[in-house]
Amino acid sequence: MKKQTTRKNFSRFTPKEAFKALKLNELIRWKIDFQPLEPSLFFQTRLQRLENFDLSISEKAKELLIDAICEEVIQQHRHLKIWKEAPLQSDKLTGFVDYLVAKKRAYLDAPLLCVVEAKKDKFDKGLAQCLVEMQACQWNNEQFCQKIEIYGIVTNGEVWKFYKLNLDGQVYETLPYALSETSHVLGILDYVFLKCEENLT
Repeated sequence: MKKQTTRKNFSRFTPKEAFKALKLNELIRWKIDFQPLEPSLFFQTRLQRLENFDLSISEKAKELLIDAICEEVIQQHRHLKIWKEAPLQSDKLTGFVDYLVAKKRAYLDAPLLCVVEAKKDKFDKGLAQCLVEMQACQWNNEQFCQKIEIYGIVTNGEVWKFYKLNLDGQVYETLPYALSETSHVLGILDYVFLKCEENLT
């Protein structure tokens, strides 16, 4: 009788365990050559309206802000779609991803392109989950003979860090970007979504 494999949940990984799972010793600094993207009037109005909500008490509250930011940029990328609380698993991993970007269609399937982890403040924990989720995305894509780079984001809505898992298993990490520089956050997110679209071809 074949022994059933026990999959480990993304949320149970510590940073040390995640680094070991991906065979990483360190992350490589990633300097993105992006163009700032000025926020639309609609987005500025939405941010003003969100000031009527407390966005600090929980991760769910933070997601209101993250939703608004992702919505502002994704509408410029007609081939992409964002799934929230998306199920994801590989041969060794399982769980739900806060945000998962894939091809725009009625169902979620490979290629899986980008994951976004929404964390209240614990960026180390968010990084651990982001790393193993990117690895799970890459594993799923490889089952369909699609070898592409995977992107990841860890954010609490106010601060954003961007990641890239390349085909050699190396992971790149940007410096943190604050939402106070709104055009920079939107510009980098636009860059990442553009790279995701390019990976569809």
